[in-house]
Amino acid sequence: MSSETIGRPVDILLVEDNPGDIRLTQEALKEGKVLNNLHIARDGVEAMAFLRRQDKYADAVRPDLILLDLNLPKKDGREVLAEIKTDEGLKRIPVVILTTSEADEDILKTYDCHANCYITKPMDLNQLINVVKSIEDFWLSLVKLPPE
Repeated sequence: MSSETIGRPVDILLVEDNPGDIRLTQEALKEGKVLNNLHIARDGVEAMAFLRRQDKYADAVRPDLILLDLNLPKKDGREVLAEIKTDEGLKRIPVVILTTSEADEDILKTYDCHANCYITKPMDLNQLINVVKSIEDFWLSLVKLPPE
């Protein structure tokens, strides 16, 4: 669902605590071909507050896509994913796991919790930008995302 298809920018929630990865994701999406609004949550508690429109996020938009790191402070990404996918109002939002973990246990657990895909972050900066662009090409240009 490109921004042209829905007539507005695509809203993406990036749940990431690493400032460098946040910056690179912002740059890659800025250079991309899909108009988007990137919202950032720096820990799992903040992510759930955003998604549930609590406290300072009372006016938050429902994201069209969530990019979720697993290793987060306060509430890790595994817990966030489980909460999203068991919440009737949130479970249809596609969740892309974007993490440094290559552990089979993490891969299995996130798919058991209905992650839509699992991508291991490359350590090379240019490769990370390419990964983000690939996510954009697939999830925001090819895939038909569910309506709110």
